[in-house]
Amino acid sequence: MSAPDASTDPFTLFRAWLAEAETSEPNDPNAMCLATTTADGFPSARMVLLKGLDTRGFVFFTNRESRKGGELLANPRAALLFHWKSLRRQVRVEGVVEQVTEAESDAYYATRPRLSRLGAWASQQSRPLAGRSELEAALSTAESRFPGEEIPRPPYWGGFRVLPAHFEFWQDMPFRLHDRRLFHAHPGGGWRTETLFP
Repeated sequence: MSAPDASTDPFTLFRAWLAEAETSEPNDPNAMCLATTTADGFPSARMVLLKGLDTRGFVFFTNRESRKGGELLANPRAALLFHWKSLRRQVRVEGVVEQVTEAESDAYYATRPRLSRLGAWASQQSRPLAGRSELEAALSTAESRFPGEEIPRPPYWGGFRVLPAHFEFWQDMPFRLHDRRLFHAHPGGGWRTETLFP
């Protein structure tokens, strides 16, 4: 069986574009806007970092008790947007969301710097903060609790994977005659492609 190519497989095309962005973007080529919905149906968006990509989807990590975590647990659907200004490109992804395995969360958590791991214990993400001193005190408490390098992953901290149903690849072209290419997932596997007017 031949390997998928960028003309038929959106993951192959995405990896090629991401590789180009990694050589041209000054900061965080893996940054993506994550859009979720609130309980009353309003859109909610923020920037997060792509930390894993496999044949199933796009992985990021967070406090699952944060606002975005709660929204994803209540409505496991999301949209992602990658924008690479230096390349004049963007990629939109839409799909359902699942939690990654505990082993995947443990493995990524272990790669984080020590203070980032302690911060996962100290931060009650998305909840009101009286002042910076409250966060610093919580971090100090976490440092006292875990004085060495062995810092377990908090039970509420872990990853989500967006499983794409749709991709859109957008390339800036002269006179705003942009190139827009869509990939739609077939229920039985594979992708259907189409192009859109700019």
